[in-house]
Amino acid sequence: MRVLIANDDGLNAVGIQVLTQRLAQEYDVLVVAPDRDRSGASNSLTLTRPLQPIKVAENRYRVDGTPTDCVHLALSGMVDGEVDIVVSGINHGANLGDDVIYSGTVAAAMEARHLGRPAFAVSLVGGEHFDTAAQVMVRLLKNTSYLTLPAGIVLNVNVPDVPYEQIKGIQVTRLGYRHKAQAPMPAQHPKGIPSFWVGALSEPHDVSEGTDFCAIKDGYVSITPIHSDMTCYEAASPLDRWTSTLLL
Repeated sequence: MRVLIANDDGLNAVGIQVLTQRLAQEYDVLVVAPDRDRSGASNSLTLTRPLQPIKVAENRYRVDGTPTDCVHLALSGMVDGEVDIVVSGINHGANLGDDVIYSGTVAAAMEARHLGRPAFAVSLVGGEHFDTAAQVMVRLLKNTSYLTLPAGIVLNVNVPDVPYEQIKGIQVTRLGYRHKAQAPMPAQHPKGIPSFWVGALSEPHDVSEGTDFCAIKDGYVSITPIHSDMTCYEAASPLDRWTSTLLL
């Protein structure tokens, strides 16, 4: 099986290095990743300039673009050969709840699904035990032959930041959500231009049983199936009744 690995923390990040080293023991691995940290890039594509991928080693490329750019190029003819599955990560930090809206890690996996490949986004909820997340991915990939999912589904995996033997198991979860983000923080600019840091993420709000937040809190790996269809089907009927009263 040939595995494409991408991320949003950049080619030199610890997470992708650990994941690459571990998966290369089992699979034919291709790595295409941003040349620097592109966290929070979401699903953005670079459309205002050409991209310049650089081969840094055999089957290893860095791209001066976003995580979505990396996967798009890799699966659209930049490199020879087919890819069977895509793994995005290991992200430095959680991608839980509404984090997935902004996450370049999740976006890279979503791009893979748009292009017809099964895809995982994997994140370590912390910054120490990347080995644990890599071992979890090995276990998941070894059992993909038993997995049947509808088209367009991405599996968002979050792993507790603990030694592997302390993982309590795996739970299939739904996305929780956070309180609104903290207020922007003023920043000093040498020329006096008004400047701000975007406010930090808030604490979780929905941590009820069944959410990804709850699974992580209890020491379990969280796997949430997500997709790009953002239609709110529950709103269709009341919206239809409302629009039927309008005269245009």
